[in-house]
Amino acid sequence: MRKLLLASVASMGALAAVSGAAQAQPVKPVAPATIVVHLNGYFQAGFDNVNSTYNNYMGSKLSPMATNGGLRLYPGFDAMTVDGLGYGVQVELRDAFTGGGKGANTSANSGQGTGNIYVRRAYGYIGTPDYGYVRIGQTDGAFTLAQTGVIEQFGDGAQWANNDDMDLYTVPSKAQPGQFIYADVGSLYTTDKVVLISPAVAEPYLGGKLSAIFSYEPNSNGLKAGYGLNCAVANNSSPGTCAAVASTNSGSVFNAVARRNTFDFMAQYAVKLGGFDSKIAAGLLNGQPERYTGTYNAAYNLDQLQVFQVGAQTTYKGLFTDGDAMTLGANVKWGQTLDAYAPKPVGARNAFSYIVGGNYVLGPYVIGASFWDSQSAGNYNPSKAGTEARTLSEYGIAAGANYVISKDLSLYAQYMYGHQHQPGNTNMPKPTTGTGSNNNVQMQLVSAGATFKW
Repeated sequence: MRKLLLASVASMGALAAVSGAAQAQPVKPVAPATIVVHLNGYFQAGFDNVNSTYNNYMGSKLSPMATNGGLRLYPGFDAMTVDGLGYGVQVELRDAFTGGGKGANTSANSGQGTGNIYVRRAYGYIGTPDYGYVRIGQTDGAFTLAQTGVIEQFGDGAQWANNDDMDLYTVPSKAQPGQFIYADVGSLYTTDKVVLISPAVAEPYLGGKLSAIFSYEPNSNGLKAGYGLNCAVANNSSPGTCAAVASTNSGSVFNAVARRNTFDFMAQYAVKLGGFDSKIAAGLLNGQPERYTGTYNAAYNLDQLQVFQVGAQTTYKGLFTDGDAMTLGANVKWGQTLDAYAPKPVGARNAFSYIVGGNYVLGPYVIGASFWDSQSAGNYNPSKAGTEARTLSEYGIAAGANYVISKDLSLYAQYMYGHQHQPGNTNMPKPTTGTGSNNNVQMQLVSAGATFKW
């Protein structure tokens, strides 16, 4: 049984690493006066069967059979001074999505090659376990790092959270639900910010630990983003591409999702009682939209971004055998937002979403499932009153299983189903004509493959 327990713990650790879960502490603890340089990685590949409302669209047919694959590299270093001060740099590189080239590798300079690599995360940190850590760079904020109750450690280790996945699985973009119940998404962690991570403080009554995280981002840009063009105002041109732009006189999709002066705060309490290892967390994300100053258009008059979240999860070991582990969790998010954490139009409804899920680990075997449901304004804004419903309803199901061969290799199988409904939504075109509204859009996929990590 001891071997079975060790295998279960190893399975959970391997899947946590596979999922790309955000880490609040240094990746590798090091001894004083030493430095450790590393180049870790992740590779996943598999076969998929994908079906959706848009597999047949305006006379074109999408093959349901496809492959998936993704590569990530994690270069960086961790170090410690002789006095015990830790510091380091962590980077996440990914292979880019490119146009179909029938196997040809076109020029990478044009951004169309099959081997392009780009920066997803890149940050430096400094601190100690006793006094906390400071991060600065393109990294996860409080809302992501302390997200609790969203169970992802089964199947491909991400399910709906990874905004690479739906494209990776070749699901048509219009068929992809755009939920915001997951906080570990690129719209939050690919921005430059400073993050303060407190030490875990012991609580004497139940023996638990309290911790908190605070982060601040001046604007919704990553490293060097927004500096690609000259910001000077000349010949009456607008400095709309400047990194720190706060308002614009022309509306666009980009302006509708850009934000500035965003901060988030999360507090978490962890405790072990009666065989249950539990956590509960709550917090707030708040930001200002890029202000539209042009001629009145309700689509570009936006509320501030304000989202709350509360989550809880617990793990119990030895439920049926001495070596198994069951984890259950739930999370709720609500506030002034659209999908992907975009500010909502003034006068549109607030959003609400919840998720419940869990996994069961027995030796090298893992099974898990989750269900989420959300309501938001979707495509609605006040100028569309009477033509589009005020609410976009979305939900998704994920179920998966793993066989963890070793800490560096896991086989997975996964099923996902997603549904969207908003009467009159012009962003849901009819498959036969490409115009009008289908009102209901659905997708489902079955995938199986292998995940390697090192």
